[in-house]
Amino acid sequence: MKTFLALLAFGLLSASAGAADKPDTRLFEMRVYYAAEGKLEALNARFRDHTVKLFEKHGMTNLGYFVPTKNTDNKLVYFLAYADKAARDASWKAFGADPEWKAAQKASELNGKLITKVETAFLTATDYSALAAAKSFGKGVFELRTYTTEASRLPDLNARFRDHTLKLFEKHGMTNVCYWNLAADQKGAKSSYVASNTLIYLLHHQSEDAAKASFDAFRADPTWVAAKEASEKKAGGSLTIAQPNGVKSEFLVPTDYSPVK
Repeated sequence: MKTFLALLAFGLLSASAGAADKPDTRLFEMRVYYAAEGKLEALNARFRDHTVKLFEKHGMTNLGYFVPTKNTDNKLVYFLAYADKAARDASWKAFGADPEWKAAQKASELNGKLITKVETAFLTATDYSALAAAKSFGKGVFELRTYTTEASRLPDLNARFRDHTLKLFEKHGMTNVCYWNLAADQKGAKSSYVASNTLIYLLHHQSEDAAKASFDAFRADPTWVAAKEASEKKAGGSLTIAQPNGVKSEFLVPTDYSPVK
């Protein structure tokens, strides 16, 4: 899987409505940490004071670090980028063996482990996702959206996003950030995603209320209605599986140490 978010120093992608000038062939990794009860602040402190710098030391590119706006599961969601899978594995091996990391981990866990569960997924940038550009998106929220398609219909979904959806998102006040598919090789991942036919992407909105207004206008747009109907007719049915798993959404805000804001 070569390319999810040196996204923006993240940086996260500052995606335009068109394809990138050239493909981003890096491997991206989305990691979700579930903090133990009462330990999320300590986990953020460890990242802020130690982990982020050590990731950079060992050749990883920090992209974005986020927490959900409704964080009932005490989650930290973040993204890294690497040259490729071999570079990723070498970086993590060196990081895990670093005496500075071992000391920071030990000191932070004097009163118990900070993390109860880790989920990871490897991602590749789509051909319509913009290349990395360090950027602050300003006040607002990010939205992490995950679409799972019917079998063999991911190319149809990507085509619809490439040819129609991105431009319509921008038309209705949404900012495209970055778009990924699951990498073919998920060896070493600890992911809840069981299907390779998945699209994962990030949007930026001025607020959650603004996001709802934008999506309401988007869904009512005759251009979108026509594009949706045409794409489903060509594919022989809906491009995403039935709810509640076909389309998932979660609003996120960046941590104070996130390269993307």
